[in-house]
Amino acid sequence: MRDELNKTTSSEAIFVKMVLLAWQTQNTRVNKLIESLSDEELLQETAPGRNTGIYLLGHLIAINDNLFKLLDLSERLHPELDIIFVDNPDKSGIAMPSADVLKMYWKEINAKLTDHFNKMETAEWFTRHTAVSEEDFIKEPHRNKLNVLITRTTHQSYHLGQLIYLKRNKEVV
Repeated sequence: MRDELNKTTSSEAIFVKMVLLAWQTQNTRVNKLIESLSDEELLQETAPGRNTGIYLLGHLIAINDNLFKLLDLSERLHPELDIIFVDNPDKSGIAMPSADVLKMYWKEINAKLTDHFNKMETAEWFTRHTAVSEEDFIKEPHRNKLNVLITRTTHQSYHLGQLIYLKRNKEVV
């Protein structure tokens, strides 16, 4: 029984490590791309009629910022970004922070998330997130914190694919 428990715990720890490495890889890729883009490039649409780079960056920041609340880590750092980058579409006319400010927020939020993630115990990743009730979590234990990070990593990858189009005819990620 003890060997089975250790094997399960070890497997869970390996799985958590894999997800955290995927998260970090996507963050590194977005960081590299964002740092390589000029303010002018960020203001461009990723494709005709599509979102601008600055809007997508702000959107990613707002979504990542929500992880503090969703994973019950702390209060959000910049909830005011939701009105601009989550509740409203690009080109809504609402004033956006500058590219430099958004880049600073991106680094700040992801550094603090990484710090929290590195302190979390393996078992904590398999507990419920704040958007699911205790009753629903009993029925659906896959609705846990680790699953949230998996979906946010996929979300980040999706928008990275869009942002890459801002680097026209240049080396990319």
